[in-house]
Amino acid sequence: MTDNKTVTINEVEYKLDDFTDKQLMLFNHVNDLERKLKSSRFNMDQLLVGRDTFAELLVKSLEEKPEEDSEKEAA
Repeated sequence: MTDNKTVTINEVEYKLDDFTDKQLMLFNHVNDLERKLKSSRFNMDQLLVGRDTFAELLVKSLEEKPEEDSEKEAA
């Protein structure tokens, strides 16, 4: 099943083959949640950059002179 894979938890090495069904289920939950947390951090980074970019574009557009907007619409 696991080809004698080992994991280290609290500085103690364990063989996954020696885990009970419950321990293996808990281990899988921990790994899955860690993966989801990493994915969420990645998504949050993208969202923060996107928000900051849109906020920056909004500030720049508010700082433009009104005649610049009319010239752009006429072009």
